[in-house]
Amino acid sequence: MNNLLILERLDRIERLLTISKEVLTFEETCDYTGISRSYLYKLTASGNIPHSKPNGKMIFFEKKKLNIWLLQNSRKSNDEIETEAIAYSFRNKRR
Repeated sequence: MNNLLILERLDRIERLLTISKEVLTFEETCDYTGISRSYLYKLTASGNIPHSKPNGKMIFFEKKKLNIWLLQNSRKSNDEIETEAIAYSFRNKRR
């Protein structure tokens, strides 16, 4: 195998290992969320993303809280909005 293929496979294995962890390091969080290092630093410094610093140095993230944070402010699809509108109009139909 060539070196590039080996490196790609190692990278994939590392990502799979991250999936099973409940607590992520700063670097793992960058990989998991796709957020750049600098932006993640800004989010932690401003307190806009849930994190912990048990020893005052290293930053850790709980995956469950990250998922909730990532999915906040969700937007409904046009199909969901249309379905809700139809249901609303049937419920509030004048007789």
